[in-house]
Amino acid sequence: MNDILETIKSRFYKHLYRHEGIKWDDVLTKINNPKTLASIKYMEETGGEVDVAFITPLNLLILCDFSRETPKGRRSLCYDEMARLSRKKNAPISSAIEEANKNGILLMDLDIYNFLQNIEEFDLSTSSWIKTPESIRSKGGALFCEKRYGHIFYFHNSADSYYSVRGFRGYILLN
Repeated sequence: MNDILETIKSRFYKHLYRHEGIKWDDVLTKINNPKTLASIKYMEETGGEVDVAFITPLNLLILCDFSRETPKGRRSLCYDEMARLSRKKNAPISSAIEEANKNGILLMDLDIYNFLQNIEEFDLSTSSWIKTPESIRSKGGALFCEKRYGHIFYFHNSADSYYSVRGFRGYILLN
């Protein structure tokens, strides 16, 4: 796990603009435990390129995916277990919510996604499922985001859909 800490520390210092005013020692205190390190390991192994971000308007300190495109090891997933189980054929191996829950991370919501896009552009040729309000999910839909033409777009799809270029971005709350 020391390799993971070194990777995160190196990325932390390389991209200080993502978390101005935050000290590495404060972050290390919050992440240096087996459960959080296991979550970070999963995020790194699936291509997340994890770093710290301070979401100013929400006063949130998070560890999140900053990979240029949605993490490669978290693509081709439908939105949640209910959607996966409802597919009559060609069901994906898992879903975004199942993978996030199993690995101790949260799906980004629209506010976090938008804020992070203002720090650094991502999902320029992929898309990412985001936390969907129950009012939409209960009708069979789910939300995803991407950035095209210099603008952030969010869309809906049926929750059981999945594509090779759609995955999910996650985060760990450090507050």
